[in-house]
Amino acid sequence: MLTIRRLDISDAYSLIAGARAKAQEIGVPMCIAVTDESGNLIAFERMDGSKITSINLAIDKSFTATGIKKGTHVLGEVNQPGKPAHGISSTLGGRMVVVAGGLPVLSDGEVVGGIGVSSGSPAQDLEVAEAGVQAFSEIQS
Repeated sequence: MLTIRRLDISDAYSLIAGARAKAQEIGVPMCIAVTDESGNLIAFERMDGSKITSINLAIDKSFTATGIKKGTHVLGEVNQPGKPAHGISSTLGGRMVVVAGGLPVLSDGEVVGGIGVSSGSPAQDLEVAEAGVQAFSEIQS
């Protein structure tokens, strides 16, 4: 029997609130997705003015980060030609995203979910996702 720790809806809202605040600060409306430890969607917010193409990207960034237990930017680095994970972005029906903006969410060193952000540049998406994770970390303290 396994005991599984996962984000609940209030945790998801904390992640989204932290990400939204950073997106507003930098002036880039974002799509923000939060998944549980299995990569299933818990909560999603599409800020007014965010890109419609970013809806699925945000969800899939969160799914990817949860699944690989690392940021999507890390997967992007090893997905280049000649690197060990080249071509991985075409797996799982194209759900594996190798662009920055997806991060795992940890509690006591264990992956309990993920956050995915999309609509800005990769650097902006990562910055906003990091703000979401930071907001969650602050309520865990």
